[in-house]
Order: sequence, then structure tokens, then C-alpha cells
Amino acid sequence: MASECKGKSSWPELVGVEGTVAVATIERENPLVDANTVLKGSIVTADFRCDRVRVWVTKHGIVYQAPRIG
Repeated sequence: MASECKGKSSWPELVGVEGTVAVATIERENPLVDANTVLKGSIVTADFRCDRVRVWVTKHGIVYQAPRIG
């Protein structure tokens, strides 16, 4: 589905980075998306959106999986 979305769609290089830094990087590299940190284990909706990137972080605020559009 991400292929239907415009701009960069995944950021594997941000794994291990601090969450707020990742959010700023994602929004700079693809201004069409809104990136937000989500704490590991949180329950989120399953709907797909081209304008959303969830940045999954540990309790220490570190990105633990590659952020991607969805």
C-alpha cells in the first residue's frame, strides 16, 4: 500500500535513534506525513493512512523498529 503514497515511505536507518529526532527527520524528508512517537505495546488503529508515520519507541524513547507510512 505504501507504494500508493507520495514521497519516502520507510526509514530503517532511524532504528536506534531517539524518537523526537526520528520524528523531525521523517517530517523533514517527507513533508506530506505527520510522524508521532508511539510507546511500545500501545494499542493503535489498524487503518492505513498515507499521511501518518508511527514511530515506535521503547520506554527509553528509542526507535526499535523501522518507521513506515501507514
